Amino acid sequence: MSNPVYERVRRNPKFHELVRKRSRLALGLSAIVLVAYYAFMMVVAFAPQTLHAPLGEGSALSVGFPIGAAIIVVSWLLTGVYSHFANGEFEDLNQDITRETLR
Repeated sequence: MSNPVYERVRRNPKFHELVRKRSRLALGLSAIVLVAYYAFMMVVAFAPQTLHAPLGEGSALSVGFPIGAAIIVVSWLLTGVYSHFANGEFEDLNQDITRETLR
């Protein structure tokens, strides 16, 4: 780990910017997903009658089904948001760091 290339990368301000931005985004998106899942599990555990209510009169679907599906879809969308940044801004920073390091 004492390779001079590693040291140049660690000293590069763009590397610190990349780490800071990537960490902030990952933590934010993870918090959204975790809050949604745990909130859903708390409702399942402590107020299941809320999710068991039918969507409409005579409906076979309960309220819990679309809420659970929405949580899954939101997770997929947030994965897409992360991929957008990873393949855009973060990749550009990574390329800049690589170019500057290998000079």
